[in-house]
Amino acid sequence: MASSALEIQGLEKRYGEQAAVDGVDLQLAPGESLAIIGHNGAGKTTLMKLILGLTRPSAGTIQRWSWRGGAPRPAAASEGIGFLPESVNFPGAVSGGQRLRFYARLKGAGKQECAQLLELVGLSDAADRKINTYSKGMRQRLGLAQALLGSPELLLLDEPTSGLDPFLRQHFYAIIGQRQAAGASVIISSHALTEIEARTDRIAIMQRGRVLALGSLATLREQAALPVEIKVRHTAVPMAELEALAAGAATLQSMGELSTRFSCTESEKLALLQRLSARPDIVQDLSLHPPGLDDLYAYFVNGGDT
Repeated sequence: MASSALEIQGLEKRYGEQAAVDGVDLQLAPGESLAIIGHNGAGKTTLMKLILGLTRPSAGTIQRWSWRGGAPRPAAASEGIGFLPESVNFPGAVSGGQRLRFYARLKGAGKQECAQLLELVGLSDAADRKINTYSKGMRQRLGLAQALLGSPELLLLDEPTSGLDPFLRQHFYAIIGQRQAAGASVIISSHALTEIEARTDRIAIMQRGRVLALGSLATLREQAALPVEIKVRHTAVPMAELEALAAGAATLQSMGELSTRFSCTESEKLALLQRLSARPDIVQDLSLHPPGLDDLYAYFVNGGDT
């Protein structure tokens, strides 16, 4: 098995003087998931089109390896890729089952796999209904079934949970997790930052076609060094007693008469938690809030300013 399922080096896509993708370097391992986040126009969709071979790069290279055989594939080879676009648009006059069987013939998949995938995404009972009777969430699930045809080695998912309720979003990520466990690599482009931060191995933050930051959530937190917040519910005590617990290692902000927010660095977190936990006569409850992906995204796109 190749060490990389996908390797991108110096990738550029220019339209005249405008760079939609500008010097992107990325590697993706078999079974790894990568979330690509950024404002509209950051280059996320263009990057996916380049990987799919739907548009040609102005410079740079894209190399994929088949984990089934280790053989390299040309960048434009769509075999082994499953794609779920942001806007799923199927002809409404045919049934979901008919449409999926159409794509199955193109991918060399059988009717049995279609039936299994419709069951997997929860559309078995609606397989004979025309697509124009489907809700947006149902069309999105049909799009996922289409993307999974042929057990692709690389999944490209553009805003994949759009139109799905919370239960179906959980089910969606469970399905993707199963495919990763089988060796498939996954690239997700999404604006739902809170949703994806615990469901991806690494995160790439893009702006104006460039990758500003790349790494796991823990790595990005380390790079940004944003403060950790500890929200404390306490007894009625003077602020001076709370400041004594902070011991100069945290800043305090009152959130009401009996609630205070402590902000400290990652390196000071454990010592502060120990001091707070040692005073049950004052501290009635506390909750830990490390910087989330929303905070990290804002930090990097603003050039390190919070």
